[in-house]
Amino acid sequence: MADSKQNFRHESLQDAKSIQDILKSITKGIASGSITLSDEDGEIVLEPKGLLNLMVKARHDDQRDRIDIRISWQTEEKEVEQKPLKVTVGK
Repeated sequence: MADSKQNFRHESLQDAKSIQDILKSITKGIASGSITLSDEDGEIVLEPKGLLNLMVKARHDDQRDRIDIRISWQTEEKEVEQKPLKVTVGK
């Protein structure tokens, strides 16, 4: 099976308004079913559909605050193999 992983990473300093615009674009992409992320180093197209998993983490310490937002989903439904469960009780 071929490895079809694609990665995209972007990190930059932005003002609050720019980050709001980026987050709005992401939410519009979720609504439309297609999100394209790109910069000068690359591009990735994602197609969110079905149930999406949302994880939000926040951290506050003396020098730095942080919010991590992760949205994930299955790109294809995998058939779950049904295997019978066998339980043996010892004598």
